Amino acid sequence: MRTITTLLLLFTSSLLIAQKTVNATEILKTIEKEENITISNATIVGVLDLTYMNKALPNLPKRKRWWNNGGSNTIEKQIVSKISFINCVFEDDVLAYIPHEDSGYTFVANFEDDVTFRNCTFEGKSMFKYSDFEYNTDFSGSKFLEDTTFKYASFDKDISFKNTNFDEPATFKYAKFRKFVSFANSIFQETTTFKYTEFNGGVSFNNVKFEEDLNIKYMEVSGEFDIKNMIVNYDIDSKYTKINGRSFNSYLFKK
Repeated sequence: MRTITTLLLLFTSSLLIAQKTVNATEILKTIEKEENITISNATIVGVLDLTYMNKALPNLPKRKRWWNNGGSNTIEKQIVSKISFINCVFEDDVLAYIPHEDSGYTFVANFEDDVTFRNCTFEGKSMFKYSDFEYNTDFSGSKFLEDTTFKYASFDKDISFKNTNFDEPATFKYAKFRKFVSFANSIFQETTTFKYTEFNGGVSFNNVKFEEDLNIKYMEVSGEFDIKNMIVNYDIDSKYTKINGRSFNSYLFKK
């Protein structure tokens, strides 16, 4: 596989830093060829629709009735390319989930190889609802300035959300983390939801700041549960939460 690489250009003689601009259309063309993506220090312009919804719309199958398939009319796109964005700015939406009202279908992207969005800034929406991340995933150091969701997302391998910043409400409701995940040193500016989230390999909220409410109702943790220096400025809803089989309050009391 070839790799597309966009690097920071540094002209030491004039101390000028020139930043590359990459069109989302070119990235999507490369992924469609099943080639790897490695982009650093770049601004990405245009909507990065990883579901390829517009290509799928003309060839949609007949909609299934809800009583035949549980109500699901989902078109899934399997991304086999290894994807790496480091120190990038996404000016527009990054979409791995699109509910299309006119067709009644939902379009979802799944990832079969490593996915890296390290130290990136998402200026538009970042939607990863229902996405399966089958290999290592890294969102560490990134900033989410608009709506974002990882609801129902599944993470099979190593995953990091260290040092992330969520400006808008963040939801990980029903998400599944099969290995240890760290949110250490992250900041959640608005209400945050981990309701029904499963942490099968442990989780760290070390030094995390939740500026508003935190909903961990029905959340289940197996393994390490690090909440040292965690701050929640408003309410915590921990009803039916289980930490290694114990209630949240019982866990805190034991600690």
